[in-house]
Amino acid sequence: MLGTDIAIDLGTDSVKIYLDGKGIVLSEPAMIAYDEQADKVLAIGKEAYLMLGKTSERISVIRPLTNGVISNFDMAQYIISSYLKKIGGNKVFMPRVVVSVPCAITEVEKRAVVDSISSSGVRKICLIEEPIAAAMGAGLDISTPHGSMVIDVGGGTTDIAVISLSGIAISQSVKIAGNAMDEAIIKYVRRNYNLIIGEKMAEETKIAIGCVYPRKEILTYRVKGRNALNGLPQAVDISCDEVLEALIEPAMEIVRVAQEVLEKTPPELMSDIFSDGIVMTGGSAALYGLGALLAKKTKMKVSIPEEPQNCVVLGAGKAIQYIDDMENKNYGVLNPLSAAY
Repeated sequence: MLGTDIAIDLGTDSVKIYLDGKGIVLSEPAMIAYDEQADKVLAIGKEAYLMLGKTSERISVIRPLTNGVISNFDMAQYIISSYLKKIGGNKVFMPRVVVSVPCAITEVEKRAVVDSISSSGVRKICLIEEPIAAAMGAGLDISTPHGSMVIDVGGGTTDIAVISLSGIAISQSVKIAGNAMDEAIIKYVRRNYNLIIGEKMAEETKIAIGCVYPRKEILTYRVKGRNALNGLPQAVDISCDEVLEALIEPAMEIVRVAQEVLEKTPPELMSDIFSDGIVMTGGSAALYGLGALLAKKTKMKVSIPEEPQNCVVLGAGKAIQYIDDMENKNYGVLNPLSAAY
């Protein structure tokens, strides 16, 4: 086990770990349940997610990563070290790590990511920007002088980038993604039905009947929560058209930013993108109609890989082979990794 290299996708919603030679070995929610009175961690991952919205006053369920960057350093450190122990067992485990970061990350935020991982006894940490990892995971050849456009719609952020020669030619990151869509559903249900629902219920609704483009058949879903006027429990059936009304605003914001990136793209790269189309990755890329909406507004074809939610971690896994090149600087080798620590 000594020296097995790993790749980590540190997402707002989930942490995924890829083991070189084995593939994805761990995919857990990026959540931690913490008992503030006893000052101890009660649960992480799926167990903590089940507690979301159902805790007493002394327990809080925390997301240590917000909008793709670390917002609670100690908790993020705990989650990462726990997951590394889980996949390493009791063996001596000193891997080299490739970790994905948003393209608009600051130096301070980069340092927080590096420090939170290095405390787990890691030999070396290399960073890869999420759109580059997503493109590699989606099977694109990014090493050639050919433009590819990737839109990675995650939980906290949407990263949009034009990639050529293993680097980002132009990019933009927007803090609107899956979680913003959950918020939009919560607000819509409250405004139209005086019904207060939690983020878990909103997410379930989005997965069940969520869409940003009209569906051929009308689907309904029962939403349960608390009546805002009398405080009593209440359930309402809402249709996919109503969810469309709630989600269209954040979806159009993503489309608008994509159009902005296209406007700034050099014409030579633009002709490549026009012939190949746009690739959409990330967990929220699977939302019904998002690809169709983007295709309609940009007048380009949009393709979504088979497992869009795993593209970033698979791409980071493919980038493990470039760790040695960070030191050797081989002539003619273009390295998708952006920094090493």
